[in-house]
Amino acid sequence: MKKGMVYLVGAGPGDPGLFTIKGRIILNKADVVVYDRLVSPKILEMAPEKAEMIYVGKNSGRHAMKQEEINATLVKHAQEGKTVVRLKGGDPFLFGRGGEEAQTLKEYGLSFEIIPGITSAIAVPAYAGIPVTHRDHASTLTIITGHEKPNKQHSSINWEQLAKSSGTLVFLMGIENLELISGQLIANGMNKSTPIALIRWGTWPKQEVLVGNLANILTLVREKNFMPPAVIVVGDVVKLREELAWVEKKPLWGQKIVITRSRPQASELADRVIDLGGDPIEFPTITIKPSEDMSELYKAFDALSTYDWIIFTSANAVDIFMQELLNSGYDIRDLKGIEIAAIGPATSKKLQQLGLKVSIVPDEFRAEAIVESLRDSINSETKVLLPRAKGARAILPDSLKALGAAVNEVLIYEAVMAGHDVNGIISDLIAGNFDFVTFTSSSTVENFVKIVGSDSIKSINENLKIACIGPITAETARSYGFDVDIMAAEYTIPGLINAIVADLVKKN
Repeated sequence: MKKGMVYLVGAGPGDPGLFTIKGRIILNKADVVVYDRLVSPKILEMAPEKAEMIYVGKNSGRHAMKQEEINATLVKHAQEGKTVVRLKGGDPFLFGRGGEEAQTLKEYGLSFEIIPGITSAIAVPAYAGIPVTHRDHASTLTIITGHEKPNKQHSSINWEQLAKSSGTLVFLMGIENLELISGQLIANGMNKSTPIALIRWGTWPKQEVLVGNLANILTLVREKNFMPPAVIVVGDVVKLREELAWVEKKPLWGQKIVITRSRPQASELADRVIDLGGDPIEFPTITIKPSEDMSELYKAFDALSTYDWIIFTSANAVDIFMQELLNSGYDIRDLKGIEIAAIGPATSKKLQQLGLKVSIVPDEFRAEAIVESLRDSINSETKVLLPRAKGARAILPDSLKALGAAVNEVLIYEAVMAGHDVNGIISDLIAGNFDFVTFTSSSTVENFVKIVGSDSIKSINENLKIACIGPITAETARSYGFDVDIMAAEYTIPGLINAIVADLVKKN
């Protein structure tokens, strides 16, 4: 039997970009992933599809598993010869009980490794614009658990020493004991006017920051209904937030943007939203399904030397075409001498990455523009191969034929409705709990309506803004009754994001 191995991995404070390279490498080879509540779903998606996912999160008195059960779970799977990744928020050895888990594994003679993570004690204040040390304000940093109970007879925390500290104090997991924390610091001599910051969901797009002082922070928490999870920062460095706050100044800060692209394609749009401070809500309405019968494409491969042009209308078409080309025994050399046209920069980029020269990319990314670009290159002897999606508009092949070309349209994939758990997103859409819905193709519109129902369109129009990647998608959206508020000037993902940002700037 294969020898089991357990990796105690720090997943960082939340932002998946702060997950370490080594952590990702280890996660990629997991048979079992045992994960906490505050691990980002984006990080969990990095695990292999085959991996067994076991949730052991702890939340305000509600524990999915007791610590003893977590320990037993790690032991069980390791004894079965599996590679186990124990994913913990922040760092496994900083109030993460990683030491206890490692001791248990050692007791059973099991192998383990520790993969440190970026701790929330430093990263979360940084995302709030608060440096935990600064030459003019604090030369020391003390990190304290906030989990001690008010009725505990003998505290392991030296409150007198903390109250006299001139450095920064960071309490983790302490919102529920905030009254005890502030009360003990004041009772032991710390000035009531000492600045304090509470940072909720730090490094996540939903980050919130509440700033006060030891005297008024409890009142502010009640007024704002400020809830955990949050990091508490006490000290003069909190004053620097007003000057150094940066994440809230991003152009999409606080905006919740629904992404309806297929899951494999959603990452580019989601990453751009995150980079600009927004919160992407992935709600894939389509999935790309290659055609079951590729016989017509294989016939075209056998006659490749007879074609003058191949026109690619999407990156999906490029991916599937090239994969089938290799599957059929041909390769990129068999495309020599054929001119290639592409609709859109993403399609062109995909071709160029494969080492193929793209002769034509029209300025306007739609079928009509590519026909116009090819007008002087088409005659009655021109033969065109058009591998594309089932259900695409007929205007491209019809227009090429009208110019005299012999067009072989081969349908190599289709965009079908994604089967997935909507997880309450439909209710949130109708209630207006998001800000924008983005559509990147007509099929995303059509399948979105199939999922949410046409009777929901009125409420969505009233509560959210509809953003479309281009005129064809916008036309489809309007045909279903959507009010299209935003349309990209450049029909690309960056163009769509730029149009949303421009709308927000105009509104402000």
